[in-house]
Amino acid sequence: MTENFEISVLRYGHRPFRDKRITTHVALTARAFGASSVFIDQRDEVLEQSVHKLTDRFGGNFRIESGVNWKRLFENFPGTRVHLTMYGIPVEEAVPRIKERKKPVMVFVGSQKVPPEVYSIADFNVSVTNQPHSEIAALAIFLDRYNEGKELREQHNGKLRVIPMEKGKKVEFIPNEMECMEILSEEGASDLLISHLKAVKDLAVKIGEKCNARLDLIVAGSLLHDIGRTKTQKIDHAVIGARVLANRNVSSEVVRIVERHIGAGITADEALELGLPEKDYVPETLEEKIVAQADNLISGTTRIKINIVAEHYRKLGLNLQAERIMKLQKELSSICGIDLDEIP
Repeated sequence: MTENFEISVLRYGHRPFRDKRITTHVALTARAFGASSVFIDQRDEVLEQSVHKLTDRFGGNFRIESGVNWKRLFENFPGTRVHLTMYGIPVEEAVPRIKERKKPVMVFVGSQKVPPEVYSIADFNVSVTNQPHSEIAALAIFLDRYNEGKELREQHNGKLRVIPMEKGKKVEFIPNEMECMEILSEEGASDLLISHLKAVKDLAVKIGEKCNARLDLIVAGSLLHDIGRTKTQKIDHAVIGARVLANRNVSSEVVRIVERHIGAGITADEALELGLPEKDYVPETLEEKIVAQADNLISGTTRIKINIVAEHYRKLGLNLQAERIMKLQKELSSICGIDLDEIP
């Protein structure tokens, strides 16, 4: 399979007071179908803010810049320059030749009649059918052919995620710190519980920074890990808390952090013995492991050493669980490059 290189999109002929909606769609199509950036020839701060806001909500590192000198940018681009036009060579012929060059790609997308020099500057003038239609459709099809459909499966790790459903609509979200506090308040969390959650969050974030983990998931997962204690103080508080958050459309990634935070996890056999729904509650992702271990190292609001934690489990006859916690400490310490007990 041919290696793909970074793609940027150059939008020509934008008129801020007339074309804002369609140029926004060009930018969103570029982002959704695998481009890394879009450049707009006319300055439009409102358009930039709209795209930045969407990227912040749905994730990714997409870049937008308006007010560029289109001719200088296109002429001096150090890669393959593609112009989408109904007068070009068919897209199915062009894409293999473009990919053979093994260079970054810039795609020129016009709105008004484009200057004649664009045709000569472009390395490839490419048509998606030779019939008149939308430049947005042409851009989407070109990017999809170039990326071979892989962009459709890409996870952007945004705050919001649309969940595919046969019927209806569902959007999950990763709550920020303020939203977590609102959820805790609405569920009746006590001041004592909130103090513990904040202490776990502070330590989990420090570990996450050392491990290069996703801090948005760690903040939400650590602040909400004991939300089930607003309903029960039993061991099923993790399962109940996960259910509470799922009903609030909180991200399934955060829900799993909450569900798997007890000790260093509970196996399916152990869950059955404890009267929990029979499934595996052992943390799998880096963020799940970090929140679970941060919780192990915080008693109330007090930081405790891992040996004390393990000894507590052994005194309860939970030797296997103690070994699991020690193993998790060693794993995360190795990833962080420092013993978790030594993190200030």
